[in-house]
Amino acid sequence: MDEIRVSPYNYRMRNRNVAVYDTTLRDGEQMPSVSFSVEQKIKIAQALNEIGVKEIDAGFPAVCENERRAIKKISSLGLDAKILVLTRLLREDVDLALSCDADVVLLFIATSDVHLKHKLKLEKEKIKQMVLDVVGYAKSHGLITSFSTEDTTRTSLDFLTELYKLAVAAGADRIGITDTVGCITPEGMGYLVKKIKIRDIPLSVHCHNDFGLAVANAIAGVKAGANIVATTVNGIGERAGNVPLEEFAVAMKVLYNVDVNIDIAGLTKLSRVVGFFSKNKIPKNKPIVGRNAFTHESGMHVSGVLKNPATYEPFPPRLVGGRRRLMLGKHSGSAVVEYKLKNAGMKVEYVEKILHEVKLLGEKKGRVTDNEFWRIVERCRKS
Repeated sequence: MDEIRVSPYNYRMRNRNVAVYDTTLRDGEQMPSVSFSVEQKIKIAQALNEIGVKEIDAGFPAVCENERRAIKKISSLGLDAKILVLTRLLREDVDLALSCDADVVLLFIATSDVHLKHKLKLEKEKIKQMVLDVVGYAKSHGLITSFSTEDTTRTSLDFLTELYKLAVAAGADRIGITDTVGCITPEGMGYLVKKIKIRDIPLSVHCHNDFGLAVANAIAGVKAGANIVATTVNGIGERAGNVPLEEFAVAMKVLYNVDVNIDIAGLTKLSRVVGFFSKNKIPKNKPIVGRNAFTHESGMHVSGVLKNPATYEPFPPRLVGGRRRLMLGKHSGSAVVEYKLKNAGMKVEYVEKILHEVKLLGEKKGRVTDNEFWRIVERCRKS
C-alpha cells in the first residue's frame, strides 16, 4: 500500500532542465572542524557518482598541495561526473586548475560594495578587466568556464548585469548567482534570476542556509529559470550550511515532478557516509534522511500507518533508501502492542495492561526498547 501522496495544490514546474553540482568536497568541507582525508574524498566522489551526480566540485586548488593531490586523484578515477574546481579570478588559479586535470573551472569574484571596499579594495573597473582577462584565459586553455559573482544578492543589479554580459562575451559557458550569506528571500531570488538570465546561457544558483531558506531559494531560482543548483550532502558547509542534496532532489522529484537525474534511493546511505567522514551527527529529525523521518510513536499515527502508510507519510521510506520504525513510548496506543504480538505469532491478550506499563516506562526514559517491551509482555502474562 506504500504510495506517494502529496498535495494536489502543488505547483508543477515548467522548467524541467535542472541539474545539480555537488560541492560537499569543497564548500561542505569548509564547515568548521571538517577536514576530509584524500581517501575519504575519493570515497565520497565515488558515492556521488554512483547515485548519478553529473558534476562534482572536488575542491579549491589554491588551498594547498594536498588539496591539489586529492583533486588530481579524483580527476583520474574515470568517473562519469565532470570534475569542477573553484578558482579565484586569477590566471595563476586557472593554471592550478589545469594542473589538477579539472573539466570545469568555477571562476568567482566578490562584487558587493562591502566586499569591494573592505576585502578586495578594488574598483569596479578593475573587476571588469579581470573578468575579460581571466575568463578568456580559461577558455583559451580548453576549460569549460563558469563565472559567478560572490555576494551576488547584495550587489547592485546594474553591476551584475554588466559583469555577466562581459563574462559571456569573453567565452563563459555559464554564469552563477551566489547568495553568500543566505540573506535573500525566495521572492527576491526569483526576481534576480529573471533579471540575470541571459538567453540560453545556463545559470546556476548557490544558496546558503543562514535563514533556513536555502532549499526554498534554490527552488525559487529554478522556477524562475535557473538550470543548475549547488548542493552538499546533509547541507554541510560554512556557518549554517548549504542546500542539502537530499532535500532538494527529493522535493524536486516528489513535490514538483522534476527529475534531477539522481538515484534518490541511494541518498540515505550517502548521507550516513558523509556524516561519518565529517564527524557531523545527522539530526534525528532531519528531513528525508534523519532517523525520525519515518519513525512513529503516537498511538493515532501508528494506527493510521499500520492501516495505510500514506496517512502519515507523504512518500514511502524505500524511495530514499530509508526504513519505517514504529517506536514504543509514552504516546503509544494499543495498535502497536497488538501489531507486535501478532507479528511474533502470540495471542493478542493483556493489551491494556502491557500498554499501561509501556507508557509508564516511556514517561521515565522516553523510548521503550524491544527488549524492554518483551520483558513487560512476559511479566504481564505471568501476573
